[in-house]
Amino acid sequence: MPAKINKPTVLVAPLDWGLGHATRCIPIIHALVNEGCPVIIAASGSSKQLLQTEFPHLHYMELFGYNIQYSKSRWLLPFSIIYQIPKIINAIKNEHRWLNKIITQYSIDVVISDNRFGLYSNQTTNVFITHQLTIKAPFSWVEKILRKINYHFINRFNECWIPDTRSEFNIAGDLSHPAEMPDIPAFYIGILSRFKRDESISIKYKYCFLLSGPEPQRTILQKMILKDIYLLKEKSLIVRGKPNSNKSLESSDIIEIKNHLPQNELEQALQQSEYIICRSGYTSLMEILSLQKKSIVIPTPGQTEQEYLGERSHQAHWCFAIEQKNFDLIYSLTSAKRFDYHLPEIKNTDLQLFIHQFVEKYQ
Repeated sequence: MPAKINKPTVLVAPLDWGLGHATRCIPIIHALVNEGCPVIIAASGSSKQLLQTEFPHLHYMELFGYNIQYSKSRWLLPFSIIYQIPKIINAIKNEHRWLNKIITQYSIDVVISDNRFGLYSNQTTNVFITHQLTIKAPFSWVEKILRKINYHFINRFNECWIPDTRSEFNIAGDLSHPAEMPDIPAFYIGILSRFKRDESISIKYKYCFLLSGPEPQRTILQKMILKDIYLLKEKSLIVRGKPNSNKSLESSDIIEIKNHLPQNELEQALQQSEYIICRSGYTSLMEILSLQKKSIVIPTPGQTEQEYLGERSHQAHWCFAIEQKNFDLIYSLTSAKRFDYHLPEIKNTDLQLFIHQFVEKYQ
């Protein structure tokens, strides 16, 4: 580990529930590195692989995730999650014990946890990152219960960072702007995106398909797309969201298929695409809106957060949203061409200044 010169050593740990938690940590890690902070990343699986591609020079520690399994049925998903609650609680306890064991060994001063509830300690400054202060549920009384449980964990941290704007224009809506805030200091740190819009880049692909999220739903959507993809006559790109896979699918002159693209190549591909087709995950929305790209978003079935974000973005005419059960490739692409997009112009908060002011507390 590099020697510290009045800079805190920071442990950054994203949840393994899809790649969105890892990708939205990338701008934060860049800002910390720019401030001269020694950064350690705790992750596993695809999240670790993604971050190692972006930050090969940083120190990594294996920290196993919650390993949430999704059901194939939308209606069975809530029961599947409930069934896994004991496993989730056990994972939270394990990561808490793990953190307290390694703090002294690695001289950790700050822990930045993206939705990992157990990564806090009385020996460190503890930051919890989330846009989901409100957890959507079918009934308001259930949402209140879920908020109480959510805040029970969040209030164990020292600060809560919310990747959204405080203003009337915001992406997450009720999710990040609840009626009641946590007890700890909460900061809106702006809309996080790895990418910046470049109008000088010409269009190469008509469609860019970004597959992501937990299994088996990622594979289910992939099969739905691949079934009709070769009916397309326009140049298209599929990024499968499998950074650690050795299995590849055959491309053609019209359809390029990649397991994964590093940040610089993905940014270029998105800039070169007229339409982006992806899940309505929060990180995905932040990035495609930052690029001001037309998109088709398909919420993961049963994931209430994505269903809410998909409906909200559709009603605002930011994205064309369609449920997976209604998704048909040709129909959806044709409908998107007829959709009246009103793409917002994103004004990002100065994340580097925010991180600079945070780091200054240790000097």
